[in-house]
Amino acid sequence: MEQPQHQPSEQEPAAPHPPSAVQQDSQQKSDLKTDDSGEAKKSYNQILSEEVTEGLHAQQRSFPALAFSGLSAGLDIGFSVLLMTTAMAAAGSHHHNLFYKLVVASSYSVGFVFVALGRSELFTEQTTLAVLPVLSGQSSFASLLRLWGIVYVANILGAIGFAALLAHIGPEAGFAHRSDFRRVAQRLVKPDGEALFVSALLAGWLMGLLSWLVTAARDTISQIIIVWIVASSIGFAHLAHAIAGSVEVLSGLFAGQGITWLDYGHFLFWATLGNAVGGTVFVALLKYSQALHDPTNAKRQL
Repeated sequence: MEQPQHQPSEQEPAAPHPPSAVQQDSQQKSDLKTDDSGEAKKSYNQILSEEVTEGLHAQQRSFPALAFSGLSAGLDIGFSVLLMTTAMAAAGSHHHNLFYKLVVASSYSVGFVFVALGRSELFTEQTTLAVLPVLSGQSSFASLLRLWGIVYVANILGAIGFAALLAHIGPEAGFAHRSDFRRVAQRLVKPDGEALFVSALLAGWLMGLLSWLVTAARDTISQIIIVWIVASSIGFAHLAHAIAGSVEVLSGLFAGQGITWLDYGHFLFWATLGNAVGGTVFVALLKYSQALHDPTNAKRQL
């Protein structure tokens, strides 16, 4: 007796691809672009998302974690001033030489490299990072002020400690001159409030870009180069950075070079205000507004 042969159904569908693999591939293509060398690079959305996540994480850290991290950043940034004044002492009378100025600017960047790669909390970086979660509605303004307050005070305490150490040890060890402490301090306390504010605004703007570009970088070497370029630019133009500048001004004060606490208060007020406006308005607000009004981001949650 013959067995009936199985007739394949014309309606039988082909085996589909695994949905998870398709979705993952689609997500990777949307978040990663390719440069001329074929190496994947982060999209604008991915950079912004990582910045928001990092800023939110910073706001959620405990008081001791933020305080110790901020204190570490205030101390580490002091190495910028140490190496800058050491380079000035070594240059002798060649202060107006372009090569000398480039060396001093490069020396100024070292402390920023320590802070950025060490993942310490620096106030001028948080003027951009910590604002983004507030703009996206994932955090409150009170949480932002808490973060700023803790990090700022800890940064200043670290700067005071390093400046006191540098003013005492530098001349005694012979790697820095007291007159160099006076020179770097006077360049920050002599300008009037308006000039200091504009100088600090530019420094805050650059620090906000530093945060954005470091997040965009895909490897440590790229991050070091970015930090070096940005921090050297601040050092070369001698822009007012509230924390690094505190080490500069206070070194002159503790070294007895005619700098007063009133001079330091004048500098700190305008530098802090300018840094905050530069990072918040010219980086955080503009970057977020760009994403908000980009039609390709209309259905994406930042």
